[in-house]
Amino acid sequence: MIEIPKDKKLILFDGVCNLCNSAVQYIIKYDKANLFLFAPLQSEVGKALIEEHYIDTSKMDSILLYTPGKGMDYKSTAALKIAHHLGFPQHLMSIFFIIPPFIRNWVYDYIAKNRYKWYGKQEACMIPTPELKSKFLD
Repeated sequence: MIEIPKDKKLILFDGVCNLCNSAVQYIIKYDKANLFLFAPLQSEVGKALIEEHYIDTSKMDSILLYTPGKGMDYKSTAALKIAHHLGFPQHLMSIFFIIPPFIRNWVYDYIAKNRYKWYGKQEACMIPTPELKSKFLD
């Protein structure tokens, strides 16, 4: 069992994906409430949560949002919930919750499937700067 403070949310992301790493940097910049922690899917924390929640990574190519006591959100739902907590104007993305999840996730999956081709891939997971180290779990 992974211990995450009750007042935090953990974002699991693909640590070698350039698009995902850019998204993490963006979230850090606009996370004024200091709500989010981060861990690559490839990390020990990521692997443990994936196993704990019975996630089949061959079928789940996604950002994951873990909220202590509430569980895991996936794909477009995770992305929209993250945006909701970033304040104005990012929280306006919540309007997309009116679109049925199967449509939102189709768009999400299309981008996820092509992210390495469009944005590239790193050889190893991003190493946070010393100032950001406290936001990352290993």
